[in-house]
Amino acid sequence: MALLLQLRTVTGLRGKADRIAKAVFRGLSFYTRVLENCEDEARFDETFRWPVASNIDGNEILEIQVFNYSKVFTNRLIGTFQMVLQKVVEEGQVEVTDTLIDDNNSAIQTSISIEIRYQALDGTVGAWNDKEFLETPSVHSEGDGRYPLETDSLLSSHRQGLDISPGKSNQQSAERSFRSKGKEKTKEHKAGKGVFSAMKLGKTRPSKDDHRKQDEPAVLEAEDLDRKALLRGLEPDTISLASVTAVTTNVSNKRSKPDIKMEPSAGRPMDYQVSITIIEARQLVGLNMDPVVCVEVGEEKKYTSMKESTNCPYYNEYFVFDFHVPPDVMFDKIIKLSVIHSKNLLRSGTLVGSFKMDVGTVYTQPEHQFYHKWAILSDPEDLTAGLKGYLKCDIAVVGKGDNIKTPHKANETEEDDIEGNLLLPDGVPPERQWARFYIKIYRAEGLPRMNTSIMANVKKALIGENKDLVDPYVQVVFAGQKGKTSIQKSSYEPLWNEQIIFTEMFPPLCKRIKIQIRDSDKVNDVAIGTHFIDLRKISNEGDKGFLPTFGPAWVNMYGSTRNYTLMDEHQELNEGLGEGVSFRARLLMSLAVEILDTTNPEINSSTEVQVEQATSVADQNCTGKMEEFFLFGAFLEATMIDRKIGDKPINFEVTIGNYGNQIDGMSKPILWRKKEGGDGNEEESELLQNSSEDEGDEDGEMVSVSSSQPMKPLVTDRNYFHLPYFEKKPCIYIKSWWQDQRRRLYNANIMDKIADKLEEGLNDVQEMIKTEKPHPERRLRGVLEELSSGCLHFVTLADKDQHHSSRTRLDRERLKSCMRELENMGQQATTLRSQVKKNTMKDKLKLVQNFLQKLRFLADEPQHTIPDVFIWMLSNNKRIAYARVPSKDILYSIVDEEMGKDCAKVKTIFLKLPGKRGFGPAGWTVQAKMEIYLWLGLNKQRKDFLSGLPCGFEEKKTARGQNLPSFPPISLLYTKKQVFQLRAHMYQARSLFAADSSGLSDPFARVFFISQSQCTEVLNETLCPTWDQLLVFDNVELYGEAHEMRDDPPIIVIEIYDQDTVGKADFMGRTFAKPVVKMSDEQYCPPRFPPQLEYYQIYRGNSTAGDLLAAFELLQIGPGGKSDLPPIDGPTDMDRGPILPVPLGIRPVLSKYRVEVLFWGLRDLKRVNLAQVDRPRVDIECAGKGVQSALIQNYKKNPNFSTLVKWFEVDLPENELLHPPLNIRVVDCRAFGRYTLVGSHAVSSLRKFIYRPPDKKAQHWNMTGEIVVNMEPEVPIKKMETMVKLEASEEEKERKKKKKKGGGGVGEEVEEEEPDDSMLDWWSKYFASIETMKEKLRQQEAAAAEAEEKEEMEMAEGKQVVNKRGSMAGKGSKAQAKNKEKSKAPKDDKKKKQQSAPELPEKKNKPRIDELKVFNKELETEFDNFEDWLHTFNLLRGKIGDNDDNATEEERIVGRFKGSICVYKMPLPDDITKEAGYDPNFGMFQGIPSNDPINVLVRVYVVRATDLHPADINGKADPYIAIKLGKTDIKDKENYISKQLNPVFGKSFDIEATFPMESMLTVAVYDWDLVGTDDLIGETKIDLENRYYSKHRATCGVSQNYSIHGYNTWRDPMKPSQILSKLCKDGKVDGPHYGPGGRVKVANRVFTGPTEIEDENGQKKQTDEHLALAVLRHWEDIPWAGCKLVPEHVETRPLLNPDKPGIEQGRLEMWVDMFPMDMPAPGPAIDISPRKPKKYELRVIVWNTDEVILEDDDYFTGEKSSDIFVRGWLKGQQEDKQDTDVHYHSLTGEGNFNWRYIFPFDYLMAEEKIVISKKESMFSWDETEYKIPARLTLQVWDADHFSADDFLGAIELDLNRFPRGAKTSKQCSLEMVTNEAELPMISIFKQKRVKGWWPFVARDENDELEITGKVEAELHLLTAEEAEKSPAGLARNEPDPLEKPNRPDTSFIWFLNPLKSIKYLICTRYKWLIIKIVLALLLLVMVALFLYSMPGYMVKKLLGA
Repeated sequence: MALLLQLRTVTGLRGKADRIAKAVFRGLSFYTRVLENCEDEARFDETFRWPVASNIDGNEILEIQVFNYSKVFTNRLIGTFQMVLQKVVEEGQVEVTDTLIDDNNSAIQTSISIEIRYQALDGTVGAWNDKEFLETPSVHSEGDGRYPLETDSLLSSHRQGLDISPGKSNQQSAERSFRSKGKEKTKEHKAGKGVFSAMKLGKTRPSKDDHRKQDEPAVLEAEDLDRKALLRGLEPDTISLASVTAVTTNVSNKRSKPDIKMEPSAGRPMDYQVSITIIEARQLVGLNMDPVVCVEVGEEKKYTSMKESTNCPYYNEYFVFDFHVPPDVMFDKIIKLSVIHSKNLLRSGTLVGSFKMDVGTVYTQPEHQFYHKWAILSDPEDLTAGLKGYLKCDIAVVGKGDNIKTPHKANETEEDDIEGNLLLPDGVPPERQWARFYIKIYRAEGLPRMNTSIMANVKKALIGENKDLVDPYVQVVFAGQKGKTSIQKSSYEPLWNEQIIFTEMFPPLCKRIKIQIRDSDKVNDVAIGTHFIDLRKISNEGDKGFLPTFGPAWVNMYGSTRNYTLMDEHQELNEGLGEGVSFRARLLMSLAVEILDTTNPEINSSTEVQVEQATSVADQNCTGKMEEFFLFGAFLEATMIDRKIGDKPINFEVTIGNYGNQIDGMSKPILWRKKEGGDGNEEESELLQNSSEDEGDEDGEMVSVSSSQPMKPLVTDRNYFHLPYFEKKPCIYIKSWWQDQRRRLYNANIMDKIADKLEEGLNDVQEMIKTEKPHPERRLRGVLEELSSGCLHFVTLADKDQHHSSRTRLDRERLKSCMRELENMGQQATTLRSQVKKNTMKDKLKLVQNFLQKLRFLADEPQHTIPDVFIWMLSNNKRIAYARVPSKDILYSIVDEEMGKDCAKVKTIFLKLPGKRGFGPAGWTVQAKMEIYLWLGLNKQRKDFLSGLPCGFEEKKTARGQNLPSFPPISLLYTKKQVFQLRAHMYQARSLFAADSSGLSDPFARVFFISQSQCTEVLNETLCPTWDQLLVFDNVELYGEAHEMRDDPPIIVIEIYDQDTVGKADFMGRTFAKPVVKMSDEQYCPPRFPPQLEYYQIYRGNSTAGDLLAAFELLQIGPGGKSDLPPIDGPTDMDRGPILPVPLGIRPVLSKYRVEVLFWGLRDLKRVNLAQVDRPRVDIECAGKGVQSALIQNYKKNPNFSTLVKWFEVDLPENELLHPPLNIRVVDCRAFGRYTLVGSHAVSSLRKFIYRPPDKKAQHWNMTGEIVVNMEPEVPIKKMETMVKLEASEEEKERKKKKKKGGGGVGEEVEEEEPDDSMLDWWSKYFASIETMKEKLRQQEAAAAEAEEKEEMEMAEGKQVVNKRGSMAGKGSKAQAKNKEKSKAPKDDKKKKQQSAPELPEKKNKPRIDELKVFNKELETEFDNFEDWLHTFNLLRGKIGDNDDNATEEERIVGRFKGSICVYKMPLPDDITKEAGYDPNFGMFQGIPSNDPINVLVRVYVVRATDLHPADINGKADPYIAIKLGKTDIKDKENYISKQLNPVFGKSFDIEATFPMESMLTVAVYDWDLVGTDDLIGETKIDLENRYYSKHRATCGVSQNYSIHGYNTWRDPMKPSQILSKLCKDGKVDGPHYGPGGRVKVANRVFTGPTEIEDENGQKKQTDEHLALAVLRHWEDIPWAGCKLVPEHVETRPLLNPDKPGIEQGRLEMWVDMFPMDMPAPGPAIDISPRKPKKYELRVIVWNTDEVILEDDDYFTGEKSSDIFVRGWLKGQQEDKQDTDVHYHSLTGEGNFNWRYIFPFDYLMAEEKIVISKKESMFSWDETEYKIPARLTLQVWDADHFSADDFLGAIELDLNRFPRGAKTSKQCSLEMVTNEAELPMISIFKQKRVKGWWPFVARDENDELEITGKVEAELHLLTAEEAEKSPAGLARNEPDPLEKPNRPDTSFIWFLNPLKSIKYLICTRYKWLIIKIVLALLLLVMVALFLYSMPGYMVKKLLGA
């Protein structure tokens, strides 16, 4: 859809002036070029095109204004023409001539003549609407000119002689070329072409109109622009480049950009390290458990130690997993943390809960890590259960070269706010629910014949039938679980209709689902193809978002080639590693997610993967209607074919899916007939009808031609062949059938184009910044303008797609969300545009980069449609190399924006080797370079498929298609050919790749153009060759129209090689360029000629490998032959023989410079060829001139040079960007005049060494008058976000607050004794400083968050939403979010107090703790490597490794050269040389110290190490310090610290050293081992010499205050006043002058400060030291000489291990002091030995219990009772647990104990941790020190005699903050445990003694907490000394015994008081039972007696006796 305007002429103008016209439609304006000196007629003849997204309404208006143009004043409006577009809309095309109207709306005599045409969406354009889709057989293919006249009239006078090529048999092509002309004319010529070209391929080049002989630039230079803008009344801050000039589009109309990066990086293995720290767990569900944490990454498992009987174990254990796998494999690995209960050697334990996340999620976090976050544990077996506890951990994933910034760890006092710090990525809700993922697998098609042909024949012989030889099934892997479908035996078109169900938490923390078709085989199953679905692309988490959904849609799978060999070397590609090189199969599948309602009782609560049958998909509707597609390709050029391939005939095969594949290609799709019953048949019949119609039309039976004819290659040069595609270009065409889902691709294309445009714009902006062009911010505004119009455009285009029938749910949802996102982005871009100012440029640029990433993400369509196109090069029918072209890039559409970016364009593609063969150097050599033209579209739209080819050809068709105009040609025969001469001006290259073992190369460049190649000369031994050579390619033949060549010349490939004496030259890199073209009828004159030199980035694989400075011009050889070409004028070098230098107009303008070199010394030279370096010398060379240093006579004795400064003069280009590099080489002079190269260094940019004489007029230091320097201390950090004015005491108050940590209730502020100076030590200072540093970081974060907020606000205002207050309150800055609801009340209250009353004066004015500066990085980074005048240049030697793995830069360093360079233009201004004390020998290096050897005392302080890499199997290390300096080697082995990864060393070491021989200090941390050698954990190296000589004075840090005693004693032997006077003398600064009243003046700055000092005895003395120190701390404010001095500090240095380059192994906190030995000796080192923990004794008296639940039923009485006892221990000391005696038979849950526990412990106040030393196991060699939080556990138990005791409940009290006990048992409630946040907290360390009631809790069956009892206890804390003075006995023993508890009678057991018990038993419970038993017994006795006496009586009776 577009509106085209052709502005022809404006006539009847008055006077003579420069004219310009402006056309506006829908707010988008175009300017014409300026017509100079027009009289009455201005002939513009320009065409403008407005792409329109929504249909034009008949009431819209087009406006044209004509101006008199003025360079200086505002353009004057002559008149305006407005036209309502009603007629245009109706008729499609209108020509108008009409008068203009002036300001007063009255007509004037000037008239304008225009033509307007409108092409609507449905393809109707004026008179040719009916023929839009149909071929026009009436026009003969010879193009006999029977064109409708309107087209002719359109292409009016200025296009005579335009040959419309045969083969473009319709008008649209004419319309297109008309349109493209229009585009070209509105092109801007980029103001001042860039010197750096990121590959100037599609960049705008000034274009030419046929009727103009030379170009006037249609655009004004930037300065003119400024003037114009100001005069028009625009603010310069609102101009955007692009809107003032014309809208730029890609010049390349027929060519698309090639991609310069070659090597496939996917699939190549890399190093990764996953480090996980398990800190602690909380709220684990279960009773009295022994938890172990199992950490699982991928297949590897590691376990923590077991903690006994606790629900909140503290581990602090560190695990590291190392991997060497491809990134895709790495990021899909699952990290699983599970807590297991009571695991031991025999039992595997029971799972409490687990947490899963993939490595990719961690890697996408900021800094690639989660730090101190709580993972929520859940039970995968039981969905209905809630959460099972929390696990606190750190997880970090480091790839090579990532450095992780660990947040600074001091004392971990941050609130344990679990909810606020969950281990979840941003945007994931904390309450995750269970969800079912239903993945339906319907069917697959196009499977390859898996079994090899041999096997097939064997099978055929045995079985006698030919079955499909593949048994496919689908396997789905998600979140560590696998599911498979059934196996379909022998089927190439398997049908499954099954669904696989996964149950996983939602949103899942695993990003990808892997779907793989596998072939089942008895031996091993192999993958046929793999596809990954990224969940982020198929769902949207926003509030208008949608759950993951997919399909039903086809996914295409790619993998290895389809020729079947027994061993497939590319099998990995089928597993989804690396880029597939061929189509494998397509699979129809869908995905849906259902959130489970876990309360529903019917739910199946297992998370096992299930597989069940599913209904088949109703095909028509979602997957789309089957359509016939047509793919056409033409090979225009095939050059640079690698000679290794051999000279067998070569052909190319193009495939799309299986169509065109020679092995098992498809013809028509066979439908799924019998398998699906009804649906299939209907569809089939429809399809057959379709195809029969097609056959009925003029195609005849069109058989696809998918490969070119084999041809023998011709030799180009010693590396490459080319194929003779000269005038005859082979073509291919393929018909294929796919479901028609083009809409998806169209939308992706629109977004891609917006993104491409944005990217190009951003590259422009960055280039402008790099080359320091004026006003890059304007270009950025232009970029934003384009972006916002592009986005709104997308919304309108996509809007009409809303009601498309065959769409899946994902299509609908994605469309909605893309429209939302882009609309949003468009608005943001508009808002941003208005905020872009010069100073905000950088930040805004970052934001725009984010837009780019987002666009690219949105444009990636997850539901595939048409498979990608593969182009294979076959040599002798063997597959050699391939290229893969995404089908969307070549897809045709009638709407321009929707068309693929390479559709109907000539694209340069480079073929690459498949799979692993393409890794490394093999992948860098081009296999072949092809110029290929591709077109893919619906068969019925195909009439236009040749429109984009270069014109001037005839079509050759097969015999069948001879007279069918629409039948595709099998080759094109070009009749038009142009002859050119190419001139390649190869000036120089820099920073090339080192290809020889010497660390240098012998480079030459080879330039390829079409089928010719030429080389520059070889320059030996350099990485920065200046070839200065012109290569001329004569008789270059290009086929096609002349005018097309001018704007779209083919690209030039330049390859750089390293010449080797033996063997083939090594490839060093490659770059592309486009030549500037001059046609034979153009003048060779500015602005386009002669071309400027530009920098082209050289790539080697994916990495950059230097820059090439060159220019290229392509000159047409006209009818007059070469004599008409511009002469090659240049200095012809007689010495260089036939080599032509670069001609004068192109080579840079030179002027004379002087280069002064300071030679200081050489360091750390390694051996060369096993010989030591003894007499080295340095050679400096720049642009062919150079200088040599003096020879060092004996490197061992003194490695410094005797002569310090030398210089040489050289001619350098005026343009600094073109300066050649400077080469430094070190050679060793051996006997007999031999030299060997030791190493070299190339200084690629001299910019930082250029000296510019200061401008006398603009002096930035105001030297007159006095300036009083504001001595306020820097605004102090507001700790904890309080708003308190800092008096001197503030720090103290802060510290107090920290110490209290919320002690006491709100009301009671407990005074704590203030630490006096004797208590303060160096550590107090250190911890205070760390707190400050953390606070600073916190504030920066908050500030950043706030700024972000503000920005969001501004954007929101742009959209008129959200009232300000609302959104602010709603979001709140991050700092507030941290506090969340959980923030602890007392702290808040105190904060409120402080905020409300900031003016309250403190009660006592206490001194605050002096602080030092903690740098969380090396000191070097803060002070620019201390290279303020002495620079260090690394000398390199040896080849650069080819793959990423081997040689890193570090390994190639063979030594270091110390010195400096100064470059300046001759002659220098006099006043510099005339200055006082100017020593001509030193040139610009005045005031340099001497470099004679000097003795220094080096004092190294090592504070502590953090996060060391574990070195032992148990995941720990036994670290100790080793220090090496010169010959001194200190190993502090005795003092190793057992089993610690965060050891506190607190040691200082004194070493005497001599600079320069011993200046590299190495501090290493080793791991102590009982047997074997100790392993290096990591080391850090410090160059002491640079520190020593630096102006920043890094010898001894300047402290904050000067004091002569106490913890803060001045360390430097020189007092501040001495230092100050020395600095003033060295810097030639006037001063210091001390004045009365505490003032000191230095230069013209005045400082104030105190003048008294106290000594130890408190006597006050007068002193100037404070004043001097004040000056030193503000030394950077002193004019000329000032610079920041190093403060007293601790630096944090990363520890590195040479075996694991680039990956941090931990960090070391330390600092170094240096004192020259010829000065007075410094005092003793300060004591930083670790604080000894203080010994404490905690006495806990358990008085009573109450309401303990009753567990037992009584034996005899069945009564409920409990035998209660209480157990207690301090965390970490479970072995020393103590039990009370048992209160037997409590019937009410009351128990009386009066029992005392005594727990002695060692405690570190500063860190709030208990220190325990114990052996880990019986086998341990020594004790390990643990630091654990101080927590007291009390448990209540029920004692049993024979079975195990029953656990009833527990409470754990954190001794630093626990709830105050309730006064009575009644008031003691569950709240005290659950609702800690609201309650006042106390600390036993403050209160010392606490008594009260606390609840015992346990979890019931439903996991709810319930009270199981209450305990009355008293806690009493004493220091060890106090405990000795007032001892107390354990239990109820002496001394200080407790009285016996008064326990009631009943509980006394019957054997103590048997009568009582018996009476109780008899009288109460069993009375009736006993009576019954007695009666029964009596009865029994009676019967027995009866039976006994009966016989006797009977006898008596019978006998009558």
